[in-house]
Amino acid sequence: MVHFDGFSQDYLVLSQNVMPMFKTKQWLNGCSINTFLQRFKFLEANYVRGPICTVPAAKVRGLVFIRASSERETSAKSSGLSIEECEANAVAGNFPDPPPFYRPSGPKGTPDVKPLPLTRRPRRNRKSPALRASFQETQITPANLVLPLFIHEGEEDTPIGAMPGCYRLGWRHGLLDEVYKARDVGVNSFVLFPKIPDALKSPTGEEAYSDNGLVPRAIHLLKDKFPGIVIYTDVALDPYSSDGHDGIVREDGVIMNDETVHQLCKQAVSQARAGADVVSPSDMMDGRVGAIRAALDAEGFQDVSIMSYTAKYASSFYGPFREALDSNPRFGDKKTYQMNPANYREALVETEADEAEGADILLVKPAMPYLDVIRLLRDSSSLPIAAYQVSGEYSMIKAGGVLKMIDEEKVIMESLLCIKRAGADIILSYFARQAAGILCGMK
Repeated sequence: MVHFDGFSQDYLVLSQNVMPMFKTKQWLNGCSINTFLQRFKFLEANYVRGPICTVPAAKVRGLVFIRASSERETSAKSSGLSIEECEANAVAGNFPDPPPFYRPSGPKGTPDVKPLPLTRRPRRNRKSPALRASFQETQITPANLVLPLFIHEGEEDTPIGAMPGCYRLGWRHGLLDEVYKARDVGVNSFVLFPKIPDALKSPTGEEAYSDNGLVPRAIHLLKDKFPGIVIYTDVALDPYSSDGHDGIVREDGVIMNDETVHQLCKQAVSQARAGADVVSPSDMMDGRVGAIRAALDAEGFQDVSIMSYTAKYASSFYGPFREALDSNPRFGDKKTYQMNPANYREALVETEADEAEGADILLVKPAMPYLDVIRLLRDSSSLPIAAYQVSGEYSMIKAGGVLKMIDEEKVIMESLLCIKRAGADIILSYFARQAAGILCGMK
């Protein structure tokens, strides 16, 4: 355990203003060495100005001293012998008697059996927290998380009934506050989803590429206040469509592919012009990645990345999201352009197309029900893989936590770890800020 005191020899030193928003001692005291080092590394990366040093306690005043030791001071007394005398005793074989060997016994009634003749016992590598931490294969950090944010034109933040803890944020104030809080725990990547007034929606979604639209204004504001963050945007027509579909709807109900791609290119260029770092076509139209790449390059945005929703399934897990944006289809469903949940190999077809067309990141959506697809893309492509832990996944965990059926925090972290283990490099999750806080030891 890590203990705070001021009486040992060497201490890691933190200035009192390293982390003013947290109680530093409470945050670090009593944790395991592995946890302490993770949290201390987080402090060093996000708050400490200048190097962190190790110095004798007597030479420092007015600082917080953190003893980086797994043990408290022992009460063993010195023998008073010199090094030479100790070496002479060792040569002569004069050692103190070792403590008697003790093997803990089982409870009464435990059978007396011979040990099994096993050459391999995997439990040996799991027998202590230190060993388990040493051999942990998958790590997750705030840098792996992208926080989706819902924004609207209003001044007030509006709670989303189906997603407890999530809000439609006022783009002038609530959005800035949420990003500020997320950055405090190490989350620096965000994806924006707009709630568009019905009066601005149309069959062809022209508002999607308005340079003075809600998303471009929000991007300008965020980049002005937080220039170091990464902003992802959603490229699709459903928030802007009076029909609620990702593309233009023909009079017979067919979603028009090439005409929709034309609109998406203008939308992506508008977002790039506002300052977006990564545009993310989620529409699932054929050929849209290559067309968007060409449109961005033609306008001088060669450095803007494309995160393609490569394997986006026609899932029932999206319900709460559509409530958040009021973007349910006015008729029918999205099965003619989103993938069939029964299909696995088809994801390879989409992967090959997106790679050939110039995608920089490949995304799987949803995440937890499609871990096999995440692994398929990870094994099939050298590009970064993203996964979207969608609104339905979020709401189920929240509901289980409220009903005390599960430990919410542990399930959050396990779910994210599983997605990462399956092969995702980044995870879009509504839990991003909460999870980063847990990683930092905050409640």
